[in-house]
Amino acid sequence: MAAPEPDPRPGPTSGPTSDSEPDTGPGSGPRPDTDADSDAPPGPEPLTVPSMSAGPDFGLRPWEMSDLPLVREAAQDPYIPLITTIPARYSDKAAEAFVRRQWDRAATGHGYPFAIVRSRDRRPVGAIGLWLRDLPQGRASIGYWMVASGRGQGVTRAALRTVTHWALHDLRVPRLQLFIEPWNTASAHIAEDVGYRREGLLRGWQQVGDERRDMAVYGLLNSDGPADGRAVAED
Repeated sequence: MAAPEPDPRPGPTSGPTSDSEPDTGPGSGPRPDTDADSDAPPGPEPLTVPSMSAGPDFGLRPWEMSDLPLVREAAQDPYIPLITTIPARYSDKAAEAFVRRQWDRAATGHGYPFAIVRSRDRRPVGAIGLWLRDLPQGRASIGYWMVASGRGQGVTRAALRTVTHWALHDLRVPRLQLFIEPWNTASAHIAEDVGYRREGLLRGWQQVGDERRDMAVYGLLNSDGPADGRAVAED
């Protein structure tokens, strides 16, 4: 899993920024203040989250209120609630608020939150987000997570490859980045398979639970060629 992005709501956040969730990121920022100076520049434009194929077995689509069972399963995971705004204690009310936050991220122009869905039964098994907070500086972040029932099927790799290709080639984002905890070798291997290159270690980069954690940063430019024999976000 790549760390997600900070929650735009006021108050404490689960914080991240691989931005699996901008709250969830590629990056979301605070919501515009309704009392702000009327001369302030306009905020980001609303975004439309598309539906996309991620190969023959999986698809990406906007979040729906029917995805509450996915939120319930994610809430039971020991790690996902630490790095996203998935509620640590599930309730329908908290899960519905989570889904509405995904809609808000697109509506306020902060990013593209996707549910990852298995094609054969339309069951949602995870989430991936492209977060645009830093797009004015020519970069965006991707974050993702997968529940236990979706792991080991190639779904994370397929989803990351699809969003990466779309961001680089359709949206023409100059740089994409992921933030992954050093112990998470499975997620690191997936990122490298898609073409991301490890660029360094950010010490104490992100709050995870009750402690600051190091994050390895992985980057991919839309001008990059193949890395170590791997194609860059090929179809």
